[in-house]
Parts: sequence; C-alpha cells; structure tokens
Amino acid sequence: LLGLVGAAMFYGDSVITPAISVLSAVEGLEVQAPALQRFVIPITMLILVALFAVQSKGTNVVGKVFGPVMLLWFVVLAVAGAWQVWQQPQVLQAIDPRHAAGFLFTHRAQSLAVLGAVFLAFTGGEALYADMGHFGARPIRLAWLFIALPGLVLNYFGQGALVLANPAAIDNPFFRLFPSWGVLPMVVLAAMATVIASQAVISGAFSLTAQAMRMGYLPRTRVVQTSSDAIGQIYVPTVNWLLMVGVLLLVLGFKSSSALSAAYGIAVSITMVTTTLLAGVVAFGLWKWNRIAVVVGVILFAAVDLMFVVANSLKVAEGGWLTLAIAGAVMVVFTTWAKGRRLGLQAAEADRLPLKPFIESLALSMPHRVRGTAVFPNGDVLSVPYALLHNLKHNQVLHDRVVVLRVQPCDTPRVAAAQRIEAESLGEGVWTVIARHGFMEAPDVPEFIRVFAYQKGLAVDSMTTSYFTSRASVVRGHLPGMNPVRQALFSWLQRNAGRASDYFHLPGNRVVELGQLT
Repeated sequence: LLGLVGAAMFYGDSVITPAISVLSAVEGLEVQAPALQRFVIPITMLILVALFAVQSKGTNVVGKVFGPVMLLWFVVLAVAGAWQVWQQPQVLQAIDPRHAAGFLFTHRAQSLAVLGAVFLAFTGGEALYADMGHFGARPIRLAWLFIALPGLVLNYFGQGALVLANPAAIDNPFFRLFPSWGVLPMVVLAAMATVIASQAVISGAFSLTAQAMRMGYLPRTRVVQTSSDAIGQIYVPTVNWLLMVGVLLLVLGFKSSSALSAAYGIAVSITMVTTTLLAGVVAFGLWKWNRIAVVVGVILFAAVDLMFVVANSLKVAEGGWLTLAIAGAVMVVFTTWAKGRRLGLQAAEADRLPLKPFIESLALSMPHRVRGTAVFPNGDVLSVPYALLHNLKHNQVLHDRVVVLRVQPCDTPRVAAAQRIEAESLGEGVWTVIARHGFMEAPDVPEFIRVFAYQKGLAVDSMTTSYFTSRASVVRGHLPGMNPVRQALFSWLQRNAGRASDYFHLPGNRVVELGQLT
C-alpha cells in the first residue's frame, strides 16, 4: 500500500514538475524586460508541447547532450552563488542550525508557512532524477556529492546573500544573480535544464507505468522500446499524451510557478514520507539491519518529513488539492484494476477445467493433429486455457506440440537466466511452461518459447508457431464484492486495455484470438 501511495504521488509530481520547472525558467524573461511577461505562457506551452512530441523518438540523441548541459548548469549555479557569498560572507552564518531553530521557536505562528516556502529548494534536485537500476548507486552518489549538492547549496546561499544586500531582488533572486547581459543566456540555459528535469520525471512515469502493468495494478497499454541497447528506454503513448494534457492545463490554470508551488510541495513531501517508510521496510526485511537501529532511523527521518507534510498541507486550498486529487484518482485506478482482476479470476476459477485430467481424456479420443506449435498464454498452468477449449470446439484440431504458458512477473528488477524458464511435459506433446521476468524486463513470449525449446532440445520453427489468446470481459454486476461505480470503472478499463498480443510481443501474423471470458 505504501508503494502504491508513493507511485500515485509520483504521477502527480510528473504532471506538476514540467509545468513549474519550465514556467520558472521562462519567467526569467520578465527580469530582462517586464513587457515580455505576456509571452511567458505561450513560450512555456510551446516548449512543453515540443518536449512531449519528441518522446516517441526516444532520448538516445538528446540524451547525449544531457550530461554536458547539466554539468554546465550546476557549474554556473555554483559560480553565480559563490560570487554573491564572497560579497556578503555573513550569509554563511545560516549554516549554524541554531538560527533556524531559534526562528522556528520564536516565530511559531509563521514557522509552518516558512517551512512550506523553503521546501521549494527541492526543485533544484529534480534534474538529478536517475533510475538506480540503470546507473547504479555509486555514480548517483558521486554526481550528487560533487556536482549537484555543491552547486545548489552555493546558489541558494548566493540568493540569500543577494537579498541581504538588495532586498528588492526578492522578486526573482535567481535571475537577479546575473548581470543584465547574462539574463537572456541564463533563461536559455535554465530552459534546457528544466526540460532535462522534466524529461527525467516523464521517463520515470513511463517506467513506473510499465512496472505497474507487469505487477497487475494497471491495465495493459502499448509500450514502445525506443532503444535497442537500453531496455529501460521506453515510450508509453497513453501516458505521454495524458501527461501533456495535464501539464498544459496546469500552465493555463495557474499561470505562474509561484502559484504552482503549493501543488508541488504536497506531492514531494508525501513522497518523502512513503520513501522513508519503505526504506525502513527494506532495511529490516531485506538488508536484515538491527530492528532498533531501523526504527530509530525511520522515526528521525519521518519526523522531518512529516513536519514538511504538515507545512505543505496548509497550502491544500491554494493548489495542494490538485496533487491529492491526481494521486487519489491514480490510487482508485490501481486498486480497482487489481481487485477487479482478482475477483474476475476467482469467479472464473469455478468454471476452469484441470489441465492434466483434460489431456488424459483427450488421449482416449484424440482429435486430429496438425503440424506446428500452438502456444496458449494462460493465467496458470493447472487449468485448461479458454482459447484451447474454443480451438477444440470450433476447429476440432490439436497441434503436434501444445504449450500452455504462464508469464509470471517477479518482484525483482531482473530474473537470472537459470530461473527464467520452468517446463514440464504432460505427454501427448503437451507442455506447461512458467516464464518469469522482472519488473524491469519486457514479457517477450516468442523469446521465452525460443529459450524453452533450446533448453528442452525441441525444434520449434517460428513460422509454424501460432499464439492463441482469448480476450476477457466482465459484465457489470458480475463481480460480487465490488461496488457498482468501481465495477463500471473496471469494465471501462478492461474494454480499453491493450491486447495481450501487443503486451507479450507476439508477431501479429501468428496470433489467433478465440472467444471471450465473461
């Protein structure tokens, strides 16, 4: 449940981050010339539309400039901030935590509002979003400790130093760090950096969607592999266009990055709490850390996280409600789809025929056998697939080799080759195969069949292999235990779900769809 909450909040962040990031960058035009204010919204929307439009091309080409641009970005941040700190070194007194603690205790009425405001400092770290499964922990640690963190800290201290010297700079302290001739180049660089930060969360949303589908929390939808080298580079059209519509509506509705700050704060602060709690679960359950140490660590971090949640909750009416609404809607979809599938499978279980006795009965009156291999993807390997029953009923034939295949997602990123395929012969040319894959791996059924055939020494020709599927549908009212509204939602999700043939990467000219499960 914690993981689902965190995932739902991340979807909210995926809508908010591109809007607030690009808006804040383009708003630098107002510093250069206040008359340019009317162009901020159109330019922002143009950049965002272009960003989402190129997602289908993948990030291979653009990704080559990500590193140099972000390195330049953080170096410029550090230099601009360091110069102001040099001019006003007294700002370094803020390092002493007694000043912050004293302020919070002295101005208790304003303390939560201040905490909610300073929370926006987290936006600076968005550009470092990285999938640890692709990069590993060490590169992320090095990039954070030696590039991102120094650049951000120096820049934030520099903004503070500037405001100490010139309180009027509070209107936009970031762009005021630069001389007038440098504002426009910084707007361009900031726009590039925010596009990269936005790309990071968009890619994260694609990856999260693919993982949720494989774990049974979202219906199947089309996933496009955009790189032949990096398996994690994917494009999910449905998510892409939904995000684009949501982001553009936010820009039109809120019109400024400051107005969006409330929505951003609540999304990230709740995500922090769920991350802390999940880290505790992993530390205790997987890493086997000392229970007392884990509890103490979780309490300390969660106390800070919850303080920011409370601070940002004061802004719910100002825009935080939007994040909660997005996350709530995503949670409803997650839980409805998972529960609907579970209830549907339970309802269908009563009508299932056991596979082994069924094959034994066929031996007594064997139907006509035809050349080739028939693969029947199924929810389990113990019951007869509906497509197999319909094939026998209408075509009255059975292939020389029949494979009842269960594709089993695992809760690990990847599955070792030795554990991927588990096969058993039932006689009469019938095999049951369990194919396992991690949540970072695509369920490629033709590849599973190739590996299975190789392991068992079987000659399986792809040109004489057919894949038989059945499309499931549930009539509203046939799922006891689910209220009518959620049944209607589940039915709609199921009707609009992608086909199994696309999800399992089946060759279109080798797929036969038979019957419906109602």
